[in-house]
Amino acid sequence: MLRVRPYRNEDAKAIVNWCKNEEAFLKWSAGILGDYPITVQRMEEATSGRIENDRYFPFVAVDENRVVGFFTLRHPGEEDDELRFGFVIVSPDVRGKGYGKKMLQLGLKFVFEVYGAAKASLGVFENNPNAYHCYKAVGFQENGKIEQYELKGQEWKCIEMEIVREQVIL
Repeated sequence: MLRVRPYRNEDAKAIVNWCKNEEAFLKWSAGILGDYPITVQRMEEATSGRIENDRYFPFVAVDENRVVGFFTLRHPGEEDDELRFGFVIVSPDVRGKGYGKKMLQLGLKFVFEVYGAAKASLGVFENNPNAYHCYKAVGFQENGKIEQYELKGQEWKCIEMEIVREQVIL
């Protein structure tokens, strides 16, 4: 049974090993977490802002006491009506088995039922079709916005997606 709990620093030891190459790392981090490979220290630094912060929430998905997924939720603006998913990743050991979909569904429970936000959003690179299809399966829809990133000397297009409370069946 998959469950979601708040991230702890000791979770970083597992998460930093999930990106097996630089391209996978950039699809996950958009370059925000620094150079590949990520270290436990950088992962801890990236998530340290959660203590006493009501605008940034890192979570892990746990299956049988092992960490199998990670994501963050944060407010993208000043208002409290939206939470944005970021750094969504599942362990390579469980990819393709529905863990990502279930993890996001549990994350949406926090967004809509616990926090009371009206909308959840995220971005996904167009060169990451597996993640895109996972987000679509959960109910996220493209909102028509495309962000451009300069990564590895190339332009990467990031498709913006969102889901509103009324669209979710939890």
